[in-house]
Amino acid sequence: MRPYPIVLFDLDGTLLDTTPMIVTSLRHTAARHLTGWAPTDADLIRGIGTPLEHQFVAQIASAGLAPDDALAAAMLDTYLAHNLSIHDAQVRAFDGVVPLLDRLAARGARLGIVTSKTTATARLGLEITGLIDRFECLIGKTEVRRFKPHPEPVLTALAAMGADAADTVYVGDSPHDLHAGRAAGTATAAATWGPFSRESLAAAQPDHWLEAPLDLP
Repeated sequence: MRPYPIVLFDLDGTLLDTTPMIVTSLRHTAARHLTGWAPTDADLIRGIGTPLEHQFVAQIASAGLAPDDALAAAMLDTYLAHNLSIHDAQVRAFDGVVPLLDRLAARGARLGIVTSKTTATARLGLEITGLIDRFECLIGKTEVRRFKPHPEPVLTALAAMGADAADTVYVGDSPHDLHAGRAAGTATAAATWGPFSRESLAAAQPDHWLEAPLDLP
């Protein structure tokens, strides 16, 4: 089986160990704006991998409130302020990510990132962790109109790289990643070190299972 010449990655929960920071910021936001709703970690994790705006609309519904665009916008502002205040001190790459990228580069693989974060925030995390120069393509929510699990972000990355989906594997830690890759025609690999359960990942039918970053090569 030949190696994939193109490897696309999700960012949070796949390359960067940011889930605790994200959950902390989501909990801070819910406590400020959704009084009386006591979300579990599973409630907060469920939407990770989709745009924050979508997560807050879902949380408002879970709290039993009517749809409220102004409230969702206020929650987004609160989240971003809190998350950015702790981001630089807490963001880090998962163990094994740097050796993984070294091995992929050594065999000439072309690498890209497809994330639901804004491109600017994703770039900041990659710069802090020293990974920014490893990737020739970075597609965030800024570059697309439709978001994972829709295939548009993955297709946008393929177009930017002049790559064929048949030559590509998309690596992600969430069902949203795996659904997006499958819909775009790429192979998919489930990163099991992220926050999502094996059952939820299995439902997205990944082509490959990864127990640790260095399983990928």
